[in-house]
Amino acid sequence: MCRNIKMLFNFDPPVTPDEIQAASLQFVRKISGFNKPSKANEEAFSSAVHAIADLSANLLNTLETNSPPKNREEEAARLKARSLKRFGDPKSVA
Repeated sequence: MCRNIKMLFNFDPPVTPDEIQAASLQFVRKISGFNKPSKANEEAFSSAVHAIADLSANLLNTLETNSPPKNREEEAARLKARSLKRFGDPKSVA
């Protein structure tokens, strides 16, 4: 759905509240269609971001897995390599 929303579960080090907040903001931006809401919609937008962040934190705290935590750097490198394979190197396009 949203390429900017990152997977947050089962990482070492664990997810931070700031990462949950950022993912929630991206989600609300996507479903509302607003990058930045108008003054009339600012309160509803902010309320939705906070509600989704709270629900997401609760979800992440209650999920269980038998898999070992993933390393953030290794996962980022894997996703970058996948993106390069899929889309090519943007620097090579003139």
